[in-house]
Amino acid sequence: MPWCRRPGDDDCTRRAPVTTLSNTPKLNLPAVLQAVDALLSHDASAPSSPEARTALHALLQNMAHDGHRRSDPIREVFARLGDRWSVLLILLLRASDFRHAMLRRLVSTLAAEGEISQRMLTLRLRELERDGLICRRTLPTNPPGVVYALSEAGHGLATQIDALMNWTREHSAAILAAQRRYGAVAAAAGGAAADEGG
Repeated sequence: MPWCRRPGDDDCTRRAPVTTLSNTPKLNLPAVLQAVDALLSHDASAPSSPEARTALHALLQNMAHDGHRRSDPIREVFARLGDRWSVLLILLLRASDFRHAMLRRLVSTLAAEGEISQRMLTLRLRELERDGLICRRTLPTNPPGVVYALSEAGHGLATQIDALMNWTREHSAAILAAQRRYGAVAAAAGGAAADEGG
């Protein structure tokens, strides 16, 4: 559809994104690097290797570049990935454009969490639209209908979600085994603590 930019399209005529400003200052890199170095040098349990210090400095430099505030794009995208509904909405909209009511029925049918409220669906769709991941178009019907589509950025994020899902599939057996081991150790520790306390 020409109203929403997709891979290979030249134009996107969706609503302008809402800009949010944060009062949180940018990361003061020199001060934070100094604080991290002080933490590492004064704590005997902290890693003292130059590699660990270099890795932490690289992390902080990336945070200074990418942003550490809640309103910075890197934090917003990871928030989308971590919320209950956004990944499913992105994957559904990759399959096709959908009206609001159909999206609600699909999400409520497919999600392990069950039914999504109309309010929550509207909130998630607005956040995805604000972040430029989906496009919204009002249909000239009576009453007006709304259709949502995945934007070019949304298609790019869906590809990255596929990569994360593939990684999870490849490592699911190891993750489940680790969870079982952890549960057994925790249960044994809990039982031992109960025996000692009794």
